Amino acid sequence: MPIAVGPEFWQSQIGSLPPGRLISMFHSAEDWTVWEMHPHGDEWILQLSGSMTLILDMPDGETSVTLAQGEFAVVPKGIWHTADVIEPGEALFVTAGEGTSHRPR
Repeated sequence: MPIAVGPEFWQSQIGSLPPGRLISMFHSAEDWTVWEMHPHGDEWILQLSGSMTLILDMPDGETSVTLAQGEFAVVPKGIWHTADVIEPGEALFVTAGEGTSHRPR
């Protein structure tokens, strides 16, 4: 089901999605300004171009995972995460979007 995503989507519209996976592609040119967490499933990230460092707030402390073009990572469900952009580019995200939460970075 195609869904238009604008700036308000992550704050007010994501909660109205039916259960399932949200597949999206985003261009990132700057470090993320928030942490996010998906309580109902893992998030899969495929770096299509550019590179970024994912920062995961794991139970035993922060862990960083750098993704270059063609590399893949899984963010476990319930783990807060953010990212720093090394080289601007695009990534494909497959997310269990229901219940997604954000907090300031």
